[in-house]
Amino acid sequence: MPFLGQDWRSPGWRWVKTEDGWKRCEPFSPALEDGNNQLNDISHTVIITGDDEKDVYSTEDCEFAAKKRKKDHFRNNTDSQCFYREKWIYVHKESTKERHGYCTLGEAFNRLDFSSAIQDIRRFNYVVKLLQLIAKSQLTSLSGAAQKNYFNILDKIVRKVMEDQYNPRLIKDLLQDLSSTLCILIRGVGKSVLVGNINIWICRLETILLWQQQLKNLQMNKQVNNGLTLSDLPLHMLNNILYRFSDGWDIITLGQVTPTLYMLSEDRQLWKKLCQYHFAEKQFCRHLILSEKGHIDWKLMYFALQKYYPIKEQYGDTLHFCRHCSILFWKDTGHPCTASDPNTCLMPVSPQHFIDLFKF
Repeated sequence: MPFLGQDWRSPGWRWVKTEDGWKRCEPFSPALEDGNNQLNDISHTVIITGDDEKDVYSTEDCEFAAKKRKKDHFRNNTDSQCFYREKWIYVHKESTKERHGYCTLGEAFNRLDFSSAIQDIRRFNYVVKLLQLIAKSQLTSLSGAAQKNYFNILDKIVRKVMEDQYNPRLIKDLLQDLSSTLCILIRGVGKSVLVGNINIWICRLETILLWQQQLKNLQMNKQVNNGLTLSDLPLHMLNNILYRFSDGWDIITLGQVTPTLYMLSEDRQLWKKLCQYHFAEKQFCRHLILSEKGHIDWKLMYFALQKYYPIKEQYGDTLHFCRHCSILFWKDTGHPCTASDPNTCLMPVSPQHFIDLFKF
């Protein structure tokens, strides 16, 4: 009898010979899939092997079968992410006597619990930006399990945006980049390496197009609030809020709420400060845009410079890298640092730096 188990260390499935050939035993009781809670109260379980044939096995055998089915069900659950007890990963780029092999981007993506990170508003934009960078250039470098986790997390992000209506513009940009990448990969499947069947990738592309249509049809719910609103704040406080924004599109979006906010969002000094924050003075000279009155149009300057130069990114929380231990982790989860003063070893990791850590 050939070995047919998923794990070479396991005894495999139980098979019974019938008139029609060998058939695999299947648990009759559905309680075996729910943690096998009823096995403590029964001494035997009937396992169906054919139309008229039955074998009776001991409780010990049934417990083993239940555990194996539960383990297989967890592995095959498409909605779950690979589970790891530690929420950090050791980043090593070469083999040593102590460690064999090296750390990959897919392994890091599986280990750092991005599925839970998207529920934290401080980390949401960071994770979305990271997924966008992976979609642009690193999608094919992910393993099969990492790709599965990638699209599961993306599904949770879309559902969160549809329910909470939080930052849909950011998700639209991510889906646009991802759909463009998948179109190129599917058309040139002979020239690139795709992990998995081509039909799976086509289904994923169709799902992305469906998500894009859902976000396109998304209608913002009108908030009903009888208390203090944004419009009730004094002008200097509204102006102070606008100066806290680091994204020009967010300023434009807020300016569409009321005529007062629109007037404040068109302030030249506001856009000048925004340009000075993101770009250097030498970059201004190369792309000067003057208004009809001969003044510098800082608003147009911002969007013109954005096409040529990267802007500074701000995140409420980021991954951190310990230079002493070479460990990547979320700051609040911590890691087993061996340095005398761990705080001096920490270095915030931007999404692009995260990708660069795993380029060999």
